[in-house]
Parts: sequence; structure tokens; C-alpha cells
Amino acid sequence: MRPGIAFLTLFIMLPTSEAATVFRCTNEAGKITFSQYGCTPNQHQNIQEAFNPSPGTGTPVPMAKVKPASGPATRPKGGHGKSNEVVVVGEHQNECGNRVVGGERRKAIIEGRIKAGMTRSDVESALGRPDTISQQNGSTHFHYKADKQRGRGARTVSFDEDGCVIGKKKR
Repeated sequence: MRPGIAFLTLFIMLPTSEAATVFRCTNEAGKITFSQYGCTPNQHQNIQEAFNPSPGTGTPVPMAKVKPASGPATRPKGGHGKSNEVVVVGEHQNECGNRVVGGERRKAIIEGRIKAGMTRSDVESALGRPDTISQQNGSTHFHYKADKQRGRGARTVSFDEDGCVIGKKKR
């Protein structure tokens, strides 16, 4: 019998162990570390048994117990009783005052539609980079040429001084 096959046969027949020996090392300051290879000479060494079951063997062990939330998550109505109303403490404001947000904003961008109150980045997400940009009396205008592949005519999108859409014009 070849030596490699004999070794492989012995290796397969060895029982597997889910426990491992770990060394618990304590230094002079009392700091504890764990090592698989032993402690340094200036540390106190104890053997620590560690049990790590394979997944799917036995019952699951909970990682932590969930504690009930502390503090009020809702605001009482008029000081009497409790309400399940969610209170928003703060919300991110875009430069246009969140006039077009959430699903309405996403849908408009996906469909390539422009709505008053959208930001410059919203317009670029919907229509791409403008072909030309012009400025007049504090407002900025994005000019788009006709795009037959997308089935879109030429258009101009106007922004106020804060970068918010104030209007659009198809040409």
C-alpha cells in the first residue's frame, strides 16, 4: 500500500472534535488575551476549553437577548395617553427644499420627466449631461438637442439661483 493512501485512510478515520484548546494568557497588568499557540514567558498561562459546534448540530444558541426599547418612541397626543404616531426629528433637506422626493422623484427620473423643484443632479440623472449650458439674469439653462433614439425632442430646462428646476420648454 502506498504511504499517501495509508495516511489518507488514517486521516479519514480520525474522529472530528468540535472543541479546541485555547491558552488564556494574563500579563502583569491583568490584561487577558487568548492564543492558540501558547503564552509568552512573562504571562501567566491557563488552558481554556472552547466549544464551537458545527452549524446545524443541535439546537441554536442565541447570541443575545433582545431588550425592549428604552425611552418613548412615540409622542403622546396633547399630553394625554400614548400615540403610535411616528415623530420625525430631522430630515435631510436638498437645495430645493425637498419639493420632489421619494417615489415621485425616482419615477420621474426613470421616465425621463422633469418636474419643478428637481435639482440639477436629478435632471442630469433623467436626461444626461446637457449639450450646452447658458446663464441669464441669475438663472441657469440646460439645453438638450433632439434625440431620435430616445424619442425625445429638443428641450431647455431652467434653474433658479439655488439650482432648482423652475421650468422646462420643448422646442
